[in-house]
Amino acid sequence: MSVEIERKFLILKVPQNLKKTKGKLIFQGYLAVEEGGNEVRIRKKEQHYFMTVKNTGKLQRKEAEINIHKKEFDRLLPLCGERTVEKTRYEIPFGKHTIELDVFSGQHKGLMVAEVEFKDEKESLHFKKPAWFGREVTALQSYKNKNLAVHGLPN
Repeated sequence: MSVEIERKFLILKVPQNLKKTKGKLIFQGYLAVEEGGNEVRIRKKEQHYFMTVKNTGKLQRKEAEINIHKKEFDRLLPLCGERTVEKTRYEIPFGKHTIELDVFSGQHKGLMVAEVEFKDEKESLHFKKPAWFGREVTALQSYKNKNLAVHGLPN
């Protein structure tokens, strides 16, 4: 099990150098989403398949991820119903960090969100965001992927 420390931001406009970066298609479905914030999801990223369990949290959350086979993913996917998210993820180097820019498609088309992971909370507090980042939404539950899958786009 690992601990994830990340901040999340809305994106005002896509950076110009994005065209030089190859994105990875991600499709994920949610098998279980608790009111308290715990979640179980399956994910296809390119030709790799995973099941992930995360607990509740804003800046810091525990997660466990295991590899699964395509056959298991295909068997579990119908259990997700419409609780799904489709996006293209771009990994953009930024100083000593990597920005994960998610450009959503499907039912969430038009939404763009960037996440940055940190080694500890102190490092996260000293992060200077690039000019193309918009409002921080780390603490807003409505921008978590599981809530986008269950409730759709926030107003």
